Amino acid sequence: MSKDFYVICDNIRSLYNVGSIFRTADALGVKKIYLCGITGTPLQKGLAKVALGAEKSVSWEKVGQTWRVVEKLKRQGVQVVALEQTLGSIDVKRFKPIFPLALVLGNEVDGVAESVLKRTNGVVHIPMAGIKESLNVAVAFGIAGYEIISGKVYKVQSL
Repeated sequence: MSKDFYVICDNIRSLYNVGSIFRTADALGVKKIYLCGITGTPLQKGLAKVALGAEKSVSWEKVGQTWRVVEKLKRQGVQVVALEQTLGSIDVKRFKPIFPLALVLGNEVDGVAESVLKRTNGVVHIPMAGIKESLNVAVAFGIAGYEIISGKVYKVQSL
């Protein structure tokens, strides 16, 4: 079974957020990032300041419409899951990922577009204890990404 992990950025406005997503994607071993809609690319000034070189180590592709990427990956046998709070979403800690897997991250204000949500295989959320009902998209990706790959086996060096 392939443990390939992809990220789909759905109209993320901030180049700093996208740069941070690249950096975390590198740490998680993400195979490819799809930069959809208005999401910026490493070709734009500002992203590299936060990515610190990860924009060169993680493969990426610029795509016009997010839903097209979702449909394409699903046809290729990739499970596509959105990170969003919805009535039917499940706690990311209780989610049992099936790889290959793609995680959709949404716009900082509007979240993942409804047209994209309805095409995914499911929706996961990060439980919130405070009065705010959301996290910064790059922070949320770090939390959810590590939860999703937690089943991977890593070699630990003894001290």
